[in-house]
Amino acid sequence: MYRLASTLALLLASTTAVAQPAFDPARITADVRTLSSDAFEGRGPATPAETRTVAYIVRQMQAAGLQPGGTPDASGKRGWTQDVPLLRSEITGTPTLGMTIAGTATPLTQGTQIAVRAALTGQKQVAIQNAPLVFVGYGVAASERNWDDFNGQDLKGKIAVVLINDPDFETGQGDFGGKAMTYYGRWTYKYEEAARRGAAGILIVHETAPASYGWATVKNSNTNTMFDIVRTNPTSSHTAMEGWIQRDLAVQLFKASGLDFDAEKAKAQTRGFRPVPLKATFTARYAVDAKVITSKNVLGRLPGTTHPDDTVIYSAHWDHLGIGQPDAKGDRIYNGAVDNATGVAALLELGRAYAKAPRTARSVVFLAVTAEEKGLLGSEYYAANPVYPLGQTVGVLNMDSMAVTGPAHDFGISGSAKLGLLDMLTAEGTKRNRRFSPEPHPEAGSFYRSDHFPMAKRGVPAISFDGGSDLVEGGAARGEALSRAYVQDRYHQPADEWSPDWNLAGMTADLDLLYAVGHDLASGTAWPNWSTDSEFRAERDKTAAQRR
Repeated sequence: MYRLASTLALLLASTTAVAQPAFDPARITADVRTLSSDAFEGRGPATPAETRTVAYIVRQMQAAGLQPGGTPDASGKRGWTQDVPLLRSEITGTPTLGMTIAGTATPLTQGTQIAVRAALTGQKQVAIQNAPLVFVGYGVAASERNWDDFNGQDLKGKIAVVLINDPDFETGQGDFGGKAMTYYGRWTYKYEEAARRGAAGILIVHETAPASYGWATVKNSNTNTMFDIVRTNPTSSHTAMEGWIQRDLAVQLFKASGLDFDAEKAKAQTRGFRPVPLKATFTARYAVDAKVITSKNVLGRLPGTTHPDDTVIYSAHWDHLGIGQPDAKGDRIYNGAVDNATGVAALLELGRAYAKAPRTARSVVFLAVTAEEKGLLGSEYYAANPVYPLGQTVGVLNMDSMAVTGPAHDFGISGSAKLGLLDMLTAEGTKRNRRFSPEPHPEAGSFYRSDHFPMAKRGVPAISFDGGSDLVEGGAARGEALSRAYVQDRYHQPADEWSPDWNLAGMTADLDLLYAVGHDLASGTAWPNWSTDSEFRAERDKTAAQRR
């Protein structure tokens, strides 16, 4: 593991010994139960539920003793929020979707064989008529890897059909990091690249293993209201039609084209792959309600005593999917109890602990961001429009989907980043007889799916905490089984609800660890950094002059 200079040096930079606070499972439970109740309607941005959610978080921050940490007004007075302008887009009515496969008209049902998103280009209507389908492998153009799935293919007026994840996901060996997903494997990249190529649309073939979640998650995440940051030229980042198709439909498409799906996928895993036109066309017609709305990030703050311009940030996203397609029981409210009412409850509980303790030398900010479920949009907006300078942001500790299955012998972070902040976390974990475990499923691309990422790519040392899977009760086998069950049965589904069977002892242990690291940073003068070979190191070093 990378050491910034030495973990000891970082820890000795803290000058204030502090007694660890007691974190209250009853308060945490009350916050989670409230935020994930049906009354909060799944905490969808730009809905009445957002107003209730933001008001609740502000009330709890006020009661804890935090100060407003949001955007200052013309007089310099800070409020509790940061306005986040977003493009809100929703399909109105039932979309007409279909393919003509080898001459045979094949209607498609939204949410069943296909899941298309509302256009994020700002247009009010999507009208695609018999657009040719072209298989472009994994949809990757990576010049530094001498890899180009497009090979000169003109996609104008065509629909790109692409595979999810990286070309070496299945083999575990190759130019894209083996099982660990690169950004090229993320669906966000594939959408962006299709737009850069001028495609009329893109369809990603869903397979559970490389996607790391089932079709229910795809359907629920894509067939409801969509959001994006407000872009000057949205068509440079989005095609008019973006969506996913089931693997069975892809197999049918390839067979009708005289191709074997698995054989073509194997070809796509090689540098010699060439795009393959399919004997099929795609048709789509639907209206889109698109408008710019303003959502809110919420910020509470405790100013530092001697270095108030230096900032340590704890973050968590407050939003979830809102009201969407009903499940088998007819439930339409996506409560988001684990994801991420637990993270917000953790943020509030940490705020209470800091407010009761003596003030630290540096400022501490508690940031609840919006629209994570729509593509990390609240954190992306904050990172692009920081309330507190990124060059003087010491580090970010993000919390998403906290532990509800009891204490663990280990802990982790999303991804495999190497940075001094992780060294500090590991050292504090060792004091508590907890070890750091590398991410068990790097193929899921979790590093790119949490709110620390927009800060990390701008150079700020940032991690998204994971409570570990080697459980005190049941070990790693039980932890892995419970994680799989959550992803399959509750993740991005109405069943993600609070349960009286939760064991929050793991969450309170995690808060103890996160508090210790953040407090050391806020009390000292250390500036953790990325490893010298990190892709984020250069961005951080650009702001070195801002740090004393």
